[in-house]
Amino acid sequence: MPGPVLDPVITDNSLPPKADVVIIGGGIIGVSTALFLAERGIQVVLCEKGALGGEQSSRNWGWVRVMGRDRREIPLAMAALKIWDTLDARVGGETGFRRSGILYISENEQDIANRDAWLTHARQYGVDSRQIGADETQSRMSGATTRYKGALFTPSDGRAEPQKAVPALAAGARRAGAHIVTGCAVRGVERSAGRISAVITEKGRIETTTVVLAGGAWSRLFCKGLGIRLPQLKVRNTVLRTAAVDGGPEGAAATATYAYRKRLDGGYTIADGSANLHPIAPDSFTFFRDFQPARKAEGEAVQVGLSAQSWRELFEIAPVPLDRPGAFERHRILDPRPDSRSALRAFEEARKVFPALRQTAPLQIWGGLIDVTPDAVPVISHAENVPGLIIATGFSGHGFGIGPGAGHLVADLVTGARPIVDPANFRLSRFSDGTPIEIAPPV
Repeated sequence: MPGPVLDPVITDNSLPPKADVVIIGGGIIGVSTALFLAERGIQVVLCEKGALGGEQSSRNWGWVRVMGRDRREIPLAMAALKIWDTLDARVGGETGFRRSGILYISENEQDIANRDAWLTHARQYGVDSRQIGADETQSRMSGATTRYKGALFTPSDGRAEPQKAVPALAAGARRAGAHIVTGCAVRGVERSAGRISAVITEKGRIETTTVVLAGGAWSRLFCKGLGIRLPQLKVRNTVLRTAAVDGGPEGAAATATYAYRKRLDGGYTIADGSANLHPIAPDSFTFFRDFQPARKAEGEAVQVGLSAQSWRELFEIAPVPLDRPGAFERHRILDPRPDSRSALRAFEEARKVFPALRQTAPLQIWGGLIDVTPDAVPVISHAENVPGLIIATGFSGHGFGIGPGAGHLVADLVTGARPIVDPANFRLSRFSDGTPIEIAPPV
């Protein structure tokens, strides 16, 4: 089943022979980085093997939130929200961003206790999240016929349109001077005296001393070719969208059985946050110990099984010479088969609560592969053993909302500017320097 349709965007047809920075990957992290670098006068080339935003950047829920984040992500998420406020004017396009608030619905006393615990450490950052009671919760879920115990509510959180945001940011980056080429896989890098000196693409060579790897679910495979140990696995989530609906709730909310977001087109994006599949692959065994704490904490939220992706990755173990096509060219866009049953189940649960949704039917269901790390916190970091390489990956399902902040931080690392937030919590070396893996408690 094909993924969602993105807004069209014009890209470049040819590669320049050299650049200050080459970005690998045209998702929201890559295009945000390109935008911020181009605005600073840096000569930047972005190479995307498939389509801009073609993978998880267009397949996510469209939430832009601070609420519920790991304590290490909160400052970056807050910075990202401020940037989202400026993006439409900045790029001269429509990202669909609206500060419409988000609800985490509390259905029992344990939910309330979990959210109180999160608020205890989150308040130090100045978040405006608060616990609300049954009456206010119902008033904020327009048309709901079910009365919940309450909710954790963050009025400043928002929503945006995944199928619009990346094209809008890419167009803005090109207007600022970035060079963006699609259908152009990067096969690897050349090094001189230990440092990166060029990237090798299927369309030719680009001289550069700095590379940003923003390859999402592909980043692990690319790092493997460079001898970098990046503990990252893939998890599939499934999303459903509806036609336009009158009288439904605004904003976004999540319960134990369904989550929704009002779309700019008047329809809804609906999903089940507990219906996730990790397709077993060779890396499942390579990183078994790294992910054990997360596996214990997740419980039934992530299932493990075989899929087409499992078999595909069996043939991606061996390295491929840079003068030959490899996996990056064989598989332009990851388009996993969705779990339609879980998506339809979530939709039916939402229809029980919101009669307005009974007036519509699903228009599309798609799957996406999320790049996850052992602690569900991204890597935004210099690669110490490959001078000139900066890695920005492993956003663990949080990348869309945090993307503009992450792009700003990557641009800071590239240029040596004062970072928008302290990058220490996102260093790659936390997985190898003896730092215990920290798993955020449930919210």
